[in-house]
Amino acid sequence: MHIAVVGLSHHTAPVEIRERLSIPEQTMEASLQQLRSDEQVLEASILSTCNRLEIYTLLRHPDQGIDAVASFLSEVSGLDVEDLQPHLFIYHHAEAVAHLLRVASGLDSLVLGEGQILSQVKKMVRLGQDYRSIGPILNRLLTQAVSTGKRVRTETNLGTGAVSISSAAVELAQLKLGQSRGVDELVSLDQEQVAVVGAGRMARLLLQHLQSKGCRGVVLLNRTVARAESLVADFPELPAQCRPLSDLDHCLSTCSLVFTSTAAEEPIITGTRLEGLNRRSSLMLIDIGVPRNISHDAGQLPGVDAFDVDDLQEVVARNHEARREIAAEAEGLLQGEAQLFLDWWDGLEAVPLVNRLRNQLEDIREQELQKALSRMGPDLSPRERKVVEALSKGIINKILHTPVTNLRAPQPRPQRQQALRVLQELFALSETDQER
Repeated sequence: MHIAVVGLSHHTAPVEIRERLSIPEQTMEASLQQLRSDEQVLEASILSTCNRLEIYTLLRHPDQGIDAVASFLSEVSGLDVEDLQPHLFIYHHAEAVAHLLRVASGLDSLVLGEGQILSQVKKMVRLGQDYRSIGPILNRLLTQAVSTGKRVRTETNLGTGAVSISSAAVELAQLKLGQSRGVDELVSLDQEQVAVVGAGRMARLLLQHLQSKGCRGVVLLNRTVARAESLVADFPELPAQCRPLSDLDHCLSTCSLVFTSTAAEEPIITGTRLEGLNRRSSLMLIDIGVPRNISHDAGQLPGVDAFDVDDLQEVVARNHEARREIAAEAEGLLQGEAQLFLDWWDGLEAVPLVNRLRNQLEDIREQELQKALSRMGPDLSPRERKVVEALSKGIINKILHTPVTNLRAPQPRPQRQQALRVLQELFALSETDQER
């Protein structure tokens, strides 16, 4: 068996490719079942965020398994495998383990050290468990990734003051507004009429950072007004109006800065929609949704500036240099965590032979137990029979404990293989497939 991850991210693919491979939660179960329906895919889990789609798998055969995953991605995106290939990364075994730990720790994020990715990895684990697409191998790996992400945030300063995609979006607005005024610095948002479309987690973070950056008020639009009102209740110092999404045209006509973060699968703001409005001022649109909420042609209209998640690099770069030293400290921690999993994985090599030995000893135990019970006659009580049986099982477990522990302990592979050969010869165990 073989561990592998196939995917794409902001490092390898532009947003127009990533949005075609976004898998919403409502279709996650069907996607996982589709992956698992291929005989090459023994276990599978999917991490789908605005900046990445990654499929972690336990494969029967590496090459055929990767082909199966690539075919799945092609079907989901509607793109030929050949067109997807330049944007995909494929990591095997140790590299796959190291990559997952970096992702969970925020070291592979667009915003270095951002904390939201850890909750997304937790969600991936939960969905894999709920939909039974992961087994003992991936469950062990994914849960260790979550605990590693927590360790990095507890034992290093990587998560201290880390910005999110939402805060980067607010900083981008400040930077672009400053540049429009002839200064290359972040400016206050106190003069802007601001709207936020959507009322999910990203919108919550947007409100938090808008409040901290001097925004004097915001219009929050959502399909469900009650949900918007529940959200703004957590920001009593930020004046907010809550409106239904049907008021979007009015906000696009009157606001100067609009952030979008919805789960819509098609753009909700297009060039055609904006052309039909009587806008009173210039308009800046910042889209942090994937799939995108704002179509490309919207930013081509006079007086309209449109940005998406890929445009955040300009402000993200400012934060990376200051955090590189902390990131290096976290990388050292990850190496130890990765080795723990790899040692456990290597120890699985002994499992098939140990199971055969246990079965052989269990057969002997059962035979000898029946002989002993027959000699004791019918006067033996049920309780006494249970005591004798427990005694025989205890002896077998005691005999096996030390050799099994030693075989599963971290050690060089040639040394473990030699010990397995000796065990096989000593107990005359027949040849068996040693693959995990």
